[in-house]
Amino acid sequence: MGSLLIENGILVTLDDRHRVIEKGSVYIENNRIVEVGDVKAGIKADRTIDAQGNVVMPGLINAHHHLYSTFARGFTPPGTPPTNFEAILGKLWWKLDRALDADDVYYSALLALMDAARSGCTTIIDHHASPSCWEGSLDQVERAFRDVGLSGCLCYEVSDRNAEGEGIEENLRFLRKCRDADDGQMSALFGMHAQMTLSDATLDRCVDAGLSVDAGFHVHIAEDQCDVRVARDTYSKPIMDRFVDAGVAGPKSIFVHGVHLDPEALEQLQATDSILVNCPESNMNNAVGTAPVLEALDHGVIVGLGTDGMSGHMISQARAMYLQQRAQHRDPTIGFVEAAESLLLRNRLIANRVFPEARGALAAGQLGDVVIYEYVPFTPLTADTLYGHLLFGLGFSRVRTTIARGRVLVDDGRLPHLDEAAIRAQCAERAPAVWRRAAS
Repeated sequence: MGSLLIENGILVTLDDRHRVIEKGSVYIENNRIVEVGDVKAGIKADRTIDAQGNVVMPGLINAHHHLYSTFARGFTPPGTPPTNFEAILGKLWWKLDRALDADDVYYSALLALMDAARSGCTTIIDHHASPSCWEGSLDQVERAFRDVGLSGCLCYEVSDRNAEGEGIEENLRFLRKCRDADDGQMSALFGMHAQMTLSDATLDRCVDAGLSVDAGFHVHIAEDQCDVRVARDTYSKPIMDRFVDAGVAGPKSIFVHGVHLDPEALEQLQATDSILVNCPESNMNNAVGTAPVLEALDHGVIVGLGTDGMSGHMISQARAMYLQQRAQHRDPTIGFVEAAESLLLRNRLIANRVFPEARGALAAGQLGDVVIYEYVPFTPLTADTLYGHLLFGLGFSRVRTTIARGRVLVDDGRLPHLDEAAIRAQCAERAPAVWRRAAS
């Protein structure tokens, strides 16, 4: 892989001292950062990149994505529009995921990962479903990650909606594959859809299987009131109790959304050191409500950010989080710092629980994930002003260069190692066929 030197950048290190270094350099060997700041004179690298005074940051992390959703862009389900969350699942997402074949899984992931790289995202925790081709489907997603060059943590979404326990074997197979490969680029969690689509028997099977390989879990929770209602009416338990009693909660387990979690559930997340991931754009799109992320943070819960398939653009999610919280609480003093820190700091904590290699900072020993934004600040950029630049400047700026695992993936806005035109043409050809199958 060789060596790479980035010079003349404004380094937003996100290191232990939260340094912002003007005219700084980053030296990378193979897939690791070796030096940051004043790199010793005379060092020779295989390639040198002049950042030209632009901002240089660690690659961003997406704590919850659905890459399989790519071909939904522009699709309108036939019939009357869905008017609630259960109808959105039944009329749109559960028809679309069932319409995918193995090649669709690959190309939908490939295109979405290309867009993620262009937005400065280098690590993605994904949650996959493709009921018509579930066996081996995570290999197709992995292939896309390796072709683009990003790091991925994958799982399959087990539920009973098509076949009882569908996907348990796929999760187990891929978890063992990642353990045996041990190359760091790919990792895995044990995926489940939500408690409302899992019988007690299936939930127990999932937990037994996941714990047999020491896996964490990745599951949606309380996205809509219907999920809370099913836990109460069908299983006679509060929703978080059902997961805690089954053995799902823990430091490597990710609970997504949590829009309708009560204070007792937030206490359970904290007590089990579990992770909560907020997807604000998705929650607004589905009209399910506003997650109690500030309350969760007050309880000491690690709250990260994901896109939930809406896009690959992570700064947009931080911006949406803080605006949504202010609108919900009608308080212009909240949400700003919390949203920026969920993106930059807490997503890093989450990734470092589910991947073996440390990332998320420009510091020696960290994974060589670096982004150069086409952004020269016209007001002071310091540790104290960073979040304002993040949410009001960097999020609207072009990513010039994305480096993942020490490899330049995006170079002047392009991905030179991929035939982008051919990939987009293939996706444009496949999408209408997926739509026809989903509409039938």
